[in-house]
Amino acid sequence: MLDIQIQAPFPILQGAGAPESEQSLVLLTSTNFDVADGPFAHLDAATGGALRRAVAISGYKGEREQSCVLLAPCAALARLVLIGCGADEELDANAVEAAGGQAAQALKNTTHADIAFAGRSADYAAHAAYGAVLNQYRFDLYHSPEAEPKPRLQRLTLGVKEVETAQTQWRALEAVAQGVIRARDLVTEPPNVLTPPEFARRIETLRDLGVDVEVMDTAALRELGFGALLGVAQGSEQEARLVVMRYRGSEEAPLAFIGKGVTFDSGGISIKPAAGMDEMKTDMGGAATVVGLLEAVARRKARTHVIGLVGLVENMVSGNAQRPGDVVKSYSGQTIEVLNTDAEGRLVLADVLAYARDRFQPRFMVDLATLTGAIVVSLGHARAGLFSNDDALAEKLFALGENVGENVWRMPMGKAYDKLLRSDIADMKNITGRPGSAITAAQFLARFVKETPWAHLDIAGVAWRSDAAPLCPKGATGFGVRLLDALVQAHETGPRD
Repeated sequence: MLDIQIQAPFPILQGAGAPESEQSLVLLTSTNFDVADGPFAHLDAATGGALRRAVAISGYKGEREQSCVLLAPCAALARLVLIGCGADEELDANAVEAAGGQAAQALKNTTHADIAFAGRSADYAAHAAYGAVLNQYRFDLYHSPEAEPKPRLQRLTLGVKEVETAQTQWRALEAVAQGVIRARDLVTEPPNVLTPPEFARRIETLRDLGVDVEVMDTAALRELGFGALLGVAQGSEQEARLVVMRYRGSEEAPLAFIGKGVTFDSGGISIKPAAGMDEMKTDMGGAATVVGLLEAVARRKARTHVIGLVGLVENMVSGNAQRPGDVVKSYSGQTIEVLNTDAEGRLVLADVLAYARDRFQPRFMVDLATLTGAIVVSLGHARAGLFSNDDALAEKLFALGENVGENVWRMPMGKAYDKLLRSDIADMKNITGRPGSAITAAQFLARFVKETPWAHLDIAGVAWRSDAAPLCPKGATGFGVRLLDALVQAHETGPRD
């Protein structure tokens, strides 16, 4: 992960002369900046007026997403980069995080650089570092040693007046960033490596952070009656796992987070088309987010009780695979007619949700799953689908999503959708028709939570990016770690140590 250092403002910004060696300097500004005043005046003098000329020629005004880059403007600076954060009166953490990510991208061909702040952006200095760290994520584990390494930003130094305040803020954000990185790593791993047993082994490393980890194998799940989950797993040579993670930051009833962990989804006998099937390694994105969340709350020593449960299976085609038309008995005792073996995620979640509810009696449950293509048709790649039986929980998730930049949109539920799940030979069927199918998938899950406050996040459109963004390169996003950590923070009972 990118090394972040925090120190007092840099001498060159105070007219105290050039640094001892060449450096790359980024200055985050608002639209209220004045090139003839403050640190800008010192930089303009150091560059012989090049800064003033560049600002005028480029039309740089400090607006969001604007930038101005000067290469070798003077002997002391290898590059000088201005990044806009917008108007001071509209400044927020999201704007500065995006600017930090944009700055890191502009510095991709250097190994170390400095960031300075003008105006109110200094109040959010730690968020600039947060954005830079998330932007600089790379997964290069499988590149051969002979591959020529590219220059890569390794250290970023923040120059701020309130050093201790920024350091305190950064420690909390760094913990969440590490959770996001853990989730991205898991989603990016190839499916021949990250099988259900291997996924479970990696989760066990959370014990080093003070998280209790319990792993249940196929025999234990069969004894518990996880018929829906095991039906999905029966076609694979890789055994299923249920992993329970528990972070005890208080003695209150827990907050429960449940993740779908299909490490590869062929669709089973209802096999998927070949085109794009490689992306089905990401069908464990919900489980990866839950693991990343537990890492984040443990690292920042959250003052609440959090549990995470992930059902880990591989959905494969074989002579022993589940057939369309099979009827399975779930952990809850309800029976399910499996009409499509590619609607498997809801079968996994059904057992895990009911088990979490019965065993832990949580204050609320939130599940995450790359569940349906239909939610992508509805919301595209900008928002996750939010379904809930509790208005207060849904409203909180929506508001927090807006605050942290992981946006959700609430979708409808109700009896009109629930009746579509009726089966002629079982308590319910696992698919309905195409109309409203993201909704009926959520309605299926609702049958296993009873009266427990619950929210379902369908992250099929946001767990993976096909293009780069300021806070995320192309690939796995780790969507949900930041959102759910904010939800945990909203339920903490006291100050952290």
